[in-house]
Amino acid sequence: MPTAPYPAALEANFDGLVGPSHNYAGLAQGNVASAKNAEKPSNPREAALQGLAKMRALAALGLPQGVLPPQERPHIPTLKALGFSGRDGEVLAKAAREAPGLLAAVSSASSMWTANAATVSPGADTADGRVHFTPANLACHLHRSLEPATTARALTATFPPGTHFAHHAPLPATPAMGDEGAANHTRLCADYGAPGLELFVYGAAGDTEPKPQKYPARQTRAAGEALARLHGLDPARVHHQQQRPEVIDQGVFHNDVIAVGNRELLFFHEEAFVDARAQRDWIRARLPEAAFVEVATKDVSVADAVSSYLFNSQLVCLPGTPGHTLIVAQECQENPRVWACIQRLIADPACPITAVRVFDLRQSMHNGGGPACLRLRVVLDEAQRGAVNARSWITPERADALETWVRQHYRDRLVLADLADPALLDECRTALDRLTQILALGSIYDFQRA
Repeated sequence: MPTAPYPAALEANFDGLVGPSHNYAGLAQGNVASAKNAEKPSNPREAALQGLAKMRALAALGLPQGVLPPQERPHIPTLKALGFSGRDGEVLAKAAREAPGLLAAVSSASSMWTANAATVSPGADTADGRVHFTPANLACHLHRSLEPATTARALTATFPPGTHFAHHAPLPATPAMGDEGAANHTRLCADYGAPGLELFVYGAAGDTEPKPQKYPARQTRAAGEALARLHGLDPARVHHQQQRPEVIDQGVFHNDVIAVGNRELLFFHEEAFVDARAQRDWIRARLPEAAFVEVATKDVSVADAVSSYLFNSQLVCLPGTPGHTLIVAQECQENPRVWACIQRLIADPACPITAVRVFDLRQSMHNGGGPACLRLRVVLDEAQRGAVNARSWITPERADALETWVRQHYRDRLVLADLADPALLDECRTALDRLTQILALGSIYDFQRA
């Protein structure tokens, strides 16, 4: 694990490793980038290396950085459960011929976006002092609804249950309990180790509240309320806020496409919430140190925010550096309005955002996921850091091993027709079996447990 002299509690990022079946099938309704790039060739090798480059860079900056594994894809057990029989190659061929949409769904590499993997509450906020994890049910889309079982095994292998970590089952996979994980959850605090405020953002609630008309509202208020109960949170320090339905219809499918928080800072677009003022008042009454950076529509439109993923950036506090650093995708630098906004923010001595770092994440961005999508945030004290699976931390040596592994096992070009290739299935299983050895995760995949 990291050896730098960290304070008692700090926020670690656990990034999702892009899987070898990374492809552009355009499966996510409401995700503009995913739809725009559907059926284009992808480069799984480049995608994984881009993600690892970000992990390596953030670890080098002194931040605790971990990694979470991809999922087994194509997922043959799902196809068999849906009536496709025979040997694995025959199952793939039948699915490609009779139900290509299903084959694309069971081949998605969407688990790379670990902001959707789970909701996490640190021990400073929970009744029993443990870090609590609840895997997201991802009930809104078929390709993502296949993830929770393997996600749960990966999380328990990374954060062993017991003294330090508590794991819950996903919420019931129904529309009324739609849960998309940490992408709709933000924690604010004066210090990472101090009790925080947990903010749950939802797109759908009762019949009296407005709803999006074009795209689905994936997160429900009922899900956030259930998560707060499961994690043993103090109701007085939990806030539920509705996302504007109008921005969901413009491609803001998760709250982290239009708002992001870190420590005491909330960075958001003026059109992010139904009642931003009420939320700000609630936060300030409980966290006087809270800071807010609101970006006006006249400076950055919702369309610009969605295309650049400005708010799907990471906000981090670098050791020994005052203020917050914004970790952005290259698309932010290429959008003149977005880049001008960022430059104004970091030039303003009153703004808590003091620096920006740019990363090339095009392979993920083309499928609708930016820097914040790729990471799950976990606040850990010193003892909890020591309890994490040691090989899940990114060190220079671990990054080297993973980059070598990617170059050995990943293709540099993948199109949808390749998903029916039995050789791809064998390549993916061989790669994942080796990965569980590199990361010492045990048998987390179905093909290892058969």
